[in-house]
Amino acid sequence: MTDLRHYDVIISPVITEKSTMISEYNQVAFNVAPKATKPEIKAAVEALFSVKVKAVNTIVRKGKVKRFKGIVGRQSDVKKAIVTLASGQTIDVSTGL
Repeated sequence: MTDLRHYDVIISPVITEKSTMISEYNQVAFNVAPKATKPEIKAAVEALFSVKVKAVNTIVRKGKVKRFKGIVGRQSDVKKAIVTLASGQTIDVSTGL
């Protein structure tokens, strides 16, 4: 049984060309909650996907200022986690939770 807090930590998988390339190194990328810590991310991935996590690296991308039709707006900050899985473990991010 998974804890409901795990669903608050992992927001969504990152599906980009670069995240597809890191899958060769047994890594998966996720958008995570801004206040999530590495141990929380590790526990959430292990509980939700039933895999063994080797390491967690995090990245915080600061939001950019964008203009649309003269109106200034700001994109929100995004925190991503690159999760390295133990050898032999895989996650299919194309399927839902």
